[in-house]
Amino acid sequence: MNDLLLNIDESFVDWARAQFALTAIYHWLFVPLTLGLAVIMGICETRWYQTRDTFWRDTAMFWQRLFGINFAMGVATGIILEFEFGTNWSNYSWFVGDIFGAPLAIEGIVAFFMESTFVAVMYFGWKKVSPGFHLASTWLTGLGATISAWWILVANAWMQCPVGCEFNPDTMRNEMTSFLDVALSPFAVGKFCHTVISSWIIGAVFVAAVSCWYLWKKREERLAKESIKIAAWVGLFASLGAGATGHVAGQQVAQSQPMKLAAMEALYNGGTDQGLTAVALISPFSQPDYINEPSAPLKIEMPYFLSMMATNDFHGFVPGINDILNGYTTPEGKTEPSVDEKISRGRQAINALSAYRKAKKEGADEATLNDQLTILNKNMQYFGYGFMKDKRQAVPFIPVNFWAFRIMVGLGCIFILFFAVLLAVSYQYPKQLFAKYDIAALPAWHYIIAIILVPLAYIASESGWIVAELGRQPWTIQDMLPTWVGVSNIDSTSVAVTFFLFLFLFTLMLAVEINILLKQIKKGPERH
Repeated sequence: MNDLLLNIDESFVDWARAQFALTAIYHWLFVPLTLGLAVIMGICETRWYQTRDTFWRDTAMFWQRLFGINFAMGVATGIILEFEFGTNWSNYSWFVGDIFGAPLAIEGIVAFFMESTFVAVMYFGWKKVSPGFHLASTWLTGLGATISAWWILVANAWMQCPVGCEFNPDTMRNEMTSFLDVALSPFAVGKFCHTVISSWIIGAVFVAAVSCWYLWKKREERLAKESIKIAAWVGLFASLGAGATGHVAGQQVAQSQPMKLAAMEALYNGGTDQGLTAVALISPFSQPDYINEPSAPLKIEMPYFLSMMATNDFHGFVPGINDILNGYTTPEGKTEPSVDEKISRGRQAINALSAYRKAKKEGADEATLNDQLTILNKNMQYFGYGFMKDKRQAVPFIPVNFWAFRIMVGLGCIFILFFAVLLAVSYQYPKQLFAKYDIAALPAWHYIIAIILVPLAYIASESGWIVAELGRQPWTIQDMLPTWVGVSNIDSTSVAVTFFLFLFLFTLMLAVEINILLKQIKKGPERH
């Protein structure tokens, strides 16, 4: 086992995680707006193709201009993320690079080049290609961005629920056994649908906010009113779709990552007939005493709803944190070992791997090698637990997961209401309620609400990612590789320095983008 234990500076693990979190959070500020605006501008250009009304061409070009500014910033931050796998997470890259690298390579070669090709046609081809080809280029630009997101999310989903792979003790690497299992895993499909659909919400909120600003300033009235109608339809569909796909994602988490679900709910002790917590007194700054407390204090819940969300059965069994730590048996008779047992079996796997490699190096006979391989294969599913010193390491930080999940869901409900009202006011239907409201002549505070929802949409989106990534801690790969084993063995000072460098650069880039976007919005659409 000694040759597998890593002499890693603990502060380096913290800095490496902080740097990756910083880069990912900034990158995700640009990506969802790219995906959302792609749908809006595609619809606008489709209307121009159908009507040949130059208004729709000018509207499409306006949203495409804002799309391009945001797209460029997203590319710059995304490239740095991939470099960090090699600089800060080299052990992770070595251990699973054969699997994790495949979707990233496809994303870079296929999707990125697809985006680059058609985005050029979209911007510079208005007078050089036919209207049909230009329309196709616009939609293909958005499709390329969506395909790019697909492959990134396939890689991320594999970290959450590893499938289609097999550990090779000779190379010390996990190797892909089925590309289709990795690319089309239910976890990947669910994550993709939920992430992309929720990104459309940000695009719709952004378009609605810009349009409301125009109405507030009494300018670009037709563009604003027509764009609001499109944004309202897209936003309402996306908000409802995010709820539906979120339900599916919740069930997948319950099956593959029960500890994440328990942390999200602050569910200390589970069982059947579990209620969904609306709110509870969870301190955001300290880990609760989940072992000695029977449940979170002052908890208000919706009876049976957690069981329904996790199992599609109002009386379904949902394990809590202590159940997972101590082991449990479901009503159907399925037994899950305790974390202590998993740690023990994980160490058996590590020791067997060490003994196998040593025996092979010394030229041992086939029987001796097979004996160690048998022990390794029997316990390999708990390999990652062997690096833990205490079962409490298997519990993620509950407060962040608990509150981030509620922020995401709560804001999602607000967006459903917002887009439903926006749609009703835009069409003044039903007339008995909205006939007297002209969306272009509302008091200013109505428009201000739409503008305020832009940062709230980003907070909801970032909260979703925080739950997804912090909820699976302490794992870089679920049940396979703890975070502290995946890092590089380098000095933490270099990562700390680059952390603050990236913080400065990304903040500067964000400020520049916001400044350019505001100038272009103030300038408004060009008339052709």
